[in-house]
Order: sequence, then C-alpha cells, then structure tokens
Amino acid sequence: MRILIVEDQTAQAEYTQKALREGGHAVDLASDGKEGLYLATTEHYDAIVLDRMLPKVDGLTLLRTLRASGIATPVLLLSALAESDDRVEGLRAGSDDYLTKPFHTAELLARLEAITRRVTPQQAAQVQVLRVADLELDRLSRRVRRGGSVLDLQPREYQLLEYLMRHAGQVVTRTMLLEGVWDYHFDPGTNVIDVHISKLRAKVDAGGAPPLLHTVRGAGYRLGDPA
Repeated sequence: MRILIVEDQTAQAEYTQKALREGGHAVDLASDGKEGLYLATTEHYDAIVLDRMLPKVDGLTLLRTLRASGIATPVLLLSALAESDDRVEGLRAGSDDYLTKPFHTAELLARLEAITRRVTPQQAAQVQVLRVADLELDRLSRRVRRGGSVLDLQPREYQLLEYLMRHAGQVVTRTMLLEGVWDYHFDPGTNVIDVHISKLRAKVDAGGAPPLLHTVRGAGYRLGDPA
C-alpha cells in the first residue's frame, strides 16, 4: 500500500514510517496539518495515518475537509485522548478507526489492514482511476489518456505506467521496477528497463506536453509534475 503519515512528532513519525516500510509499504510523511492536507488532496493513498493534534491545521479539521471534498481514503486517527467522547468525535468526523497513544506497531498494522479491506463503491472508484496531472489511467477499461487524447500502450508499457502512477512523486529504482513490473528478483543484465522507459516517455510526453516522466540520475525514475 501507499500510506500517508501526518504526525508532528518526528521520532514517532519516523518510527512508524520505518515499521510500515519494513512491511513492504510505500510511506510519505507530513509534519503538520497543512502539508498533510495538501498531500492527501493531490496524491493517491491507500490509507492515511493521521494524528489528531497537529500544528497549522488540526487532525479533525483536516479529516472533515477531506470528507467534505469527497475524498474517501481510509483514515486511522491517532490520539493521546482516550475518553469515549474523544473517540466518538473522531469517528463522527470521518475516521475509519481510532487508535490511542501509546500503541503497539502490530496493532497499528492490523488496524490499517482492516480499514483498507472495507472498500466502499466510492473508494473503489477512486482506486480504479489513477491520475497524475492531466494523465489518467483507468484500471477497469485499461485505457490511458493524457489531456483527453487516448494513448496506445503495449501491455508491458501499460504495466510500467501503472506502477509509476501508483508511486507518483516518488523515485522508483530499477530494482523496484524489475520486481514490480517484470517479477524479476535478480538483475538480468540487460537494458530492458531503459528501452521500455524510452518508449513510454515518447508516448506520455508526446506533442510538446509538459514532461511527466523524469530520469533521476543515479537513482531511478519519477512520474510527476516537474515542480
């Protein structure tokens, strides 16, 4: 899963991030509510771990804003407030679950797994269509558009683009692509990735459109706005 953690306590955030990454998940961090709200509304996440007490924008306000905007991403709300009224307030604000601090990492992981299994039709629709800028990929129809124009992709190019879009804004390494797209758990010693990236870039960034597929020298590739 791709998970967003919104937590202002750096040590807690980094510890949780480490635990989730060890579980095989991609994790982004936001240190305040304003940054968290921006990421939650501009990126796609499978789940959000949200602290209740945050600077700039508090957790409940952030949560209500997401729900009012029609964003149904599952949210696990974290708080040191353990009273029944506090939990009820958090759930009524739109959280899918409520976990009090301190907590065990195993319980956090179990609760995340539980809330992401509760997929509503609205959430399913969000997952079905991936968007990065004016690039859109529909997983159900397997149709890809950019700026309204349909892109004709070969099966492997489609798989590669879908993987990059699921990790939009992140640097994706060659090893990640070999494992996630080709299901190789070794380096085949060929330029297969370079060839397919080149072909995909020619289609995605065709016609003078602002480039979305970027090479990060010495690291890998990133799909997203140049900024």
